[in-house]
Amino acid sequence: MQEKDPDIRVIATNRKARHDYQIIEVYEAGLVLVGTEVKSLRQAKVSLKDSYAMLKKGEAYLLGMHIPPYDAGNRLNHDPTRDRKLLLHRNQLRKLTGKTVERGLTLIPLKLYFRGKVAKVEIALAKGKKLYDRRAAIAERDAEREVRRTLKYKNR
Repeated sequence: MQEKDPDIRVIATNRKARHDYQIIEVYEAGLVLVGTEVKSLRQAKVSLKDSYAMLKKGEAYLLGMHIPPYDAGNRLNHDPTRDRKLLLHRNQLRKLTGKTVERGLTLIPLKLYFRGKVAKVEIALAKGKKLYDRRAAIAERDAEREVRRTLKYKNR
């Protein structure tokens, strides 16, 4: 996915995902939504925290994503935490089924955005990091920041 594309409007990102998981592969998937969900998304009211994707009966579903009811909606408003079907190609589903059977791999959403008028979600095949891996990543990032800082002042 290209970030510079003018008709892409990012709604929400899962910032903790890259901290808690090691990203292996990234996929773009469409979402099956009802009308009031789309209106809530246009207001950028969504939470990807604690959400994940799951494969059931050869289809992918996004679970745990919270889209609050539309403010101007009526009694036919949507259920905020319902399971939402992901639209992927058949060969992608087959590949993901094989990969998620492996131990420790899961599907997590990274980003939710509109591409033109269509809502898309960027899901990642990921492996959970251990606590010591997270600490090592933080230490490495801090060391890299310190090196950049010293080079910046040295070049002045």
